[in-house]
Amino acid sequence: MSKWWKNAVGYQIYPRSFMDSNDDGIGDLKGIQEKLPYLKELGIDFIWLNPIYQSPNVDNGYDISDYQAINPEFGTLEDLKELLIAAHKLGIRLIMDLVVNHTSDQHPWFIESKKSKDNPYRDYYLWADATPEKMPNNWQSFFGGSTWTYDANTKQAYFHVFAKEQPDLNWKNPAMREEIYQMIRWWLDFGIDGFRLDAISHIQKEPWDFKITDNPWAPFMNVAGIETYMAELRDIFRSYDIMTVGEASGVNSKTAPFWTNEESGYIDMIFELEHQVRTGEPGFELGDLMGFKKVMSRWQKDMQPMGWNALYTDNHDNPRSNSTFGNETRESATALATAYMLLRGTPFIYQGQELGMTNFPFESIEEVNAADSLAAYHAWLEKGLSPEEALRLTTHWTRDHSRTPMHWTDFGGFSTNLPWMKINPNTDKINVALQQADPFSPFNYYKKLITLRRSFPVFIDGSYHIELAKHPKVWAYTRKLKSEEAYIITNLSDQPQTVTLPNRWVNAPVTILLANYQDPSWGKTTTLRPFEAMVVKKDA
Repeated sequence: MSKWWKNAVGYQIYPRSFMDSNDDGIGDLKGIQEKLPYLKELGIDFIWLNPIYQSPNVDNGYDISDYQAINPEFGTLEDLKELLIAAHKLGIRLIMDLVVNHTSDQHPWFIESKKSKDNPYRDYYLWADATPEKMPNNWQSFFGGSTWTYDANTKQAYFHVFAKEQPDLNWKNPAMREEIYQMIRWWLDFGIDGFRLDAISHIQKEPWDFKITDNPWAPFMNVAGIETYMAELRDIFRSYDIMTVGEASGVNSKTAPFWTNEESGYIDMIFELEHQVRTGEPGFELGDLMGFKKVMSRWQKDMQPMGWNALYTDNHDNPRSNSTFGNETRESATALATAYMLLRGTPFIYQGQELGMTNFPFESIEEVNAADSLAAYHAWLEKGLSPEEALRLTTHWTRDHSRTPMHWTDFGGFSTNLPWMKINPNTDKINVALQQADPFSPFNYYKKLITLRRSFPVFIDGSYHIELAKHPKVWAYTRKLKSEEAYIITNLSDQPQTVTLPNRWVNAPVTILLANYQDPSWGKTTTLRPFEAMVVKKDA
């Protein structure tokens, strides 16, 4: 099988917020197809689509009621086929979310499962004896509250690690697994180019009498026995020329190489969740740079012998990095891009990140959509906080920051109708139309960065070595492949930083390949301006 994904750059699309083609205020598949030339200009190689399946949308599409149907708000199966053909003509591949830890409670399997204890689909899910007062155990769900919901009809409770409307599938059931595998093959035969496996490390659970000590998620996070199911999935994936990336919390940097190595690994790469490190009091948190670079460096080092990384700073579950790690300027957007996109692995860009889009200035809880954020807001109110304080604590780090509509023009350009979420008011200053015309914009810098990455093998196959490891504001590292050596240095702060560079960086003749200031300087003692980034290559 080809390893095309090693040389590729991905682009994550949150379909509801990318482009609305039919003016109903919701992004759709035809809107994505309309913007394929934009993505081709940016230079990306594949798209990852967040869920577009039939869903009641309790968890924004991650609660699937029909795996082989498209939610009408996004279009039709035919629209998806047209998008796939159009993308492939431009040399752009397309991967989709695979959500198989759970379904929606509106899925036909679960509707049947609830009917009786002897229903053929009962064992497709996880049921246990319970009473309204006493659940099978005290485990807590990711969305707060018990992992169990009582069903008075059958006098049992069903298990869910997310919302009660997202019952977990029983992976111990071979009949259920075979139906999932048939669905996976159906999509791959449809022509898609791979999957992002949602919450995949949760599919195996500990026995219900497992006692939690320090980690509340331990009973359903990379539990022993998951290897059997992952190996079955691997055998399907390897019969197609696709890429797979897993959201695998609980798989650490030491065990990840066994998940992603080319010989026996289950998937091609992993989205690790550790590097989203925060510092500061609740409601005032910022990204923790030292934590960020330490985690990223550890994953680089541990995956180097036989694993592969999936690289990202932004996604649909986190605030905008240009606000949390940057100062919302062109320089911070491009410095962050330089820091992560030249690491060893496959980089992912989240829609709008290439423009330096920023967090949304929430003024009312009515502007919030994410279910977990709304629950947090009401929990703060119940604790006696004022609505203003509850709003600040809720929205400071909400995932809704990344879900506001894409900025195409001064006035948004996303839809001619009222969008499903408000557009950030700074769309007149940060948008595609402006940045395409500005040679020094984040958009055009990303284009150069993508071109640079694929122009030199060192950025794909080279080793990683951190430099100035203890510097609290500067992230510097070396990529090396045989005689080819590149130096990446970024000041990830809003203050000048003076650094003493290693002799081998300055004693040999070098070329500055890319910089986010127009007049970069290079020497033994170098003062980096706020959020200055440079990529330097040793001359042959």
